[in-house]
Amino acid sequence: MTSPTAPVRDRLRAALGVAMKARDRERVSALRSALARIENAEAVPLTEDFRAGAVENAALGVGAADAARRDLSEREQRSLVQAEADEADAAAAQVESLDPDRADRLRRTAADLRALVCAG
Repeated sequence: MTSPTAPVRDRLRAALGVAMKARDRERVSALRSALARIENAEAVPLTEDFRAGAVENAALGVGAADAARRDLSEREQRSLVQAEADEADAAAAQVESLDPDRADRLRRTAADLRALVCAG
C-alpha cells in the first residue's frame, strides 16, 4: 500500500490494484472512474484543425504528434475525486426509494473515494 502522504493519483492506483486482486468490481469501477476523471481533465483541447495530409509531412517517431497534457496540481486532483464522490452521493439519493441496496453501494463508493482524498 502507498503512504498516506503519497499523491492522490498514486493512492487511487494502489487501491485499484488491491481492489482488482480482491475482485471487488464495484470498487474497481469507482477507482477507474476517478482516475479517468483526472486523466480527462489533463487533456488539452486541440486548437488546430488537423487533417490528413501527405505522408512525407507526417510527424515521425512514437509520440511525435501527441499533444502535451496539462499538469494538475494535487489540489485539483483532490477536487476532481471529491466531485466523483459527490456524484455518487447524488446518485444514491436518486435511487434510494427504488433500490436501497444500490444506494448503499453508491454511498460506500463515495465514502471510499473521500477516504482516499483525505488520507493525504
